[in-house]
Amino acid sequence: MLHADIIERIPVPAIIVNEDNQIVSYNRTMGTSLENDINAGENIQEIFTLEEVYDHTQIFSASSGKKTFIFIRNPIPGTKNMLWFGLDTSALSKLEDENKELKDVNRELDAIIENSYDGIYITDRDGVTLKTNSAIERITSIPKEYYIGKNVDALIKRGILENSVTHVVVKEGRTISVVQKNYAGKETLITGTPVFNEKGTVDKVVTNIRDLSDLNELQAELSKVNELNDKYKQEINRLKNKPDQPDGLIVDSRQMKRIFETAERVANIDATVLILGETGVGKDVLAQYIFNHSIRSKGGDFIKINCGAIPPDLLESELFGYEKGAFTGANQKGKPGMFEIADKGMLFLDEIGELPLALQVKLLRVIQEGDIQKIGGTNPKKVDVRIIAATNQNLLEKVKQGDFREDLYYRLNVIPFTLPSLKERKDDILSLAQLFLMQTNEKYGMTKQLGYELKDFFYSYHWPGNIRELSNLIERLVVTTPDEVIDIDNLPSEYDDATNVKMDSTVPLRYAVETTEKKVLSHAVEKYKSSYEIAKALEISQPTVVRKLNKYNLKIK
Repeated sequence: MLHADIIERIPVPAIIVNEDNQIVSYNRTMGTSLENDINAGENIQEIFTLEEVYDHTQIFSASSGKKTFIFIRNPIPGTKNMLWFGLDTSALSKLEDENKELKDVNRELDAIIENSYDGIYITDRDGVTLKTNSAIERITSIPKEYYIGKNVDALIKRGILENSVTHVVVKEGRTISVVQKNYAGKETLITGTPVFNEKGTVDKVVTNIRDLSDLNELQAELSKVNELNDKYKQEINRLKNKPDQPDGLIVDSRQMKRIFETAERVANIDATVLILGETGVGKDVLAQYIFNHSIRSKGGDFIKINCGAIPPDLLESELFGYEKGAFTGANQKGKPGMFEIADKGMLFLDEIGELPLALQVKLLRVIQEGDIQKIGGTNPKKVDVRIIAATNQNLLEKVKQGDFREDLYYRLNVIPFTLPSLKERKDDILSLAQLFLMQTNEKYGMTKQLGYELKDFFYSYHWPGNIRELSNLIERLVVTTPDEVIDIDNLPSEYDDATNVKMDSTVPLRYAVETTEKKVLSHAVEKYKSSYEIAKALEISQPTVVRKLNKYNLKIK
């Protein structure tokens, strides 16, 4: 007799039926598969309706309620009982659905692998290739079918692969990436990823191959585009950034605009700069402007030293520094020089014409060799400094006289600038005066204004002290003039001769005409409200009025 524990081990629905078609016993799977209750002793034909019989009596289908079963009927040895066991067809439908879903998932997975831009090949843990995609043909120029069934070791021997990550992934049990050239000479990034089985060991390896040659070309093109874009941005900023007033400076005159535009273009060229010009024309301002617009402003400092303001015997230690104990009274720790302090930045050597000949030799070495030697030191030290020199002297004349080294002159004169005197840049005078007035008012908390006759004087004066003289004069007038409006009568006595210029003196005719013309127009803009009224009063055309007002920087109130 078939014991109940044995029938329970049968994984499918099972029933034992005697010769009278009565149910002797059944397993739990049978009981849970039926919609109605089943009990021992019931007639099997009351539970199931026989529908079809196959193979005469051994295989048949039967239904119970909405469920249909396929049974196999076998006799139980030593008894007259029969064992019915089989499948619930609804379970088969479920299996079919699951199988269809699995096929759909596999089809989608195949489509994803096949349409990946990167090459993909899948191997077992021994390195035998199971699957690849078409991208591997584009990357390696070898048909994808060639890889199927091939071991990665064999591919390496054939020279198709330089090396493989598969064995390393299996050994270490983690994702591994390497960069190498493939059979076609293309640089590729190969990444192997482990797939673990239920025991936690590596079962398969999925390898992704990315062609870096296209990416490198794109990066190179992108770098070119970005570099070009930066140049365009710089040019646009240069054109947009109020070229007459870069960084808050006043450069209304044409020659000053050209100078500052050139200064911006050479800001990042590590060549020496020589700035020439009279005292007070703003040589230090131009040097600072070059530094501010250079990449060095992000890595170093702008250091300024006046070669004519320091005694010659101290100038060497100021420029190059000294080692500890170099001379009596020296700092016991030594001292860095201006070249060391300006490392990665710029050093502005003002009044370079005053540099002693002995130091000119050392300066020439710094420019040529890029290293300095401290006083008392034995080993030279490398420095990365861009030099800007300035002078109000004629260095060529000093070269002829033997007071300045010719080789140093040409080393300094790589990118020369000559700043015009203030009297040569008249278009800047009134704008500079207004700027200095605003700064001085803000400094002392005042609201002084400049009178028209004083502005006329500023425009026509020859300014031997240049911008520095103008700045100092305005500050003096602001703090000493009791009235809100500063006029020509408030000028210090040393300017009396300049204010009493007579028309019969040797003043150029053009200057006399322009001075008179500007005075007339200055009074007119105060009196009349439009350019048409001024034109009518002065008996000239309206376009002429507009042109002359622009010429003299005059505006109608």
